[in-house]
Amino acid sequence: MAPPSIDYELRESEIELLAIRAQGAGGQNVNKVSNAIHLRFDIRASSLPDEIKQRLLAKRDRRISDDGVVVIKAQTYRSLEKNREDALARLDALVATAAAIPLKRRPTKPTASSQRKRVETKVRRGQVKALRRRIDDKIS
Repeated sequence: MAPPSIDYELRESEIELLAIRAQGAGGQNVNKVSNAIHLRFDIRASSLPDEIKQRLLAKRDRRISDDGVVVIKAQTYRSLEKNREDALARLDALVATAAAIPLKRRPTKPTASSQRKRVETKVRRGQVKALRRRIDDKIS
């Protein structure tokens, strides 16, 4: 069962997409085609609910700058459109983690048998250590 989450909507007008040249292998194609996507999303200026904004800004994620701007570079695929979809999916996944409401922890008590076993092993360990002592210490 997935944890409950806050509803949100990412507006396309708030997302800045820029086509750039991809790094790495690709032969002659990589030099002439701008097929990587540089996505920028300003968290503070967005229409996201305040709770999600606070969680995103509190995250220790290298994709989020000190100014509160999410920067994602997608260059996995050779096609510009696939890289655009990949960048948008990665942004959506990042926001979805912040939108998930963390479940409250329910404190539990150890069972009676586990407490009993713990004490028995402690006693047994103490007896083993007692056997290691010098004999004249045992007499007194």
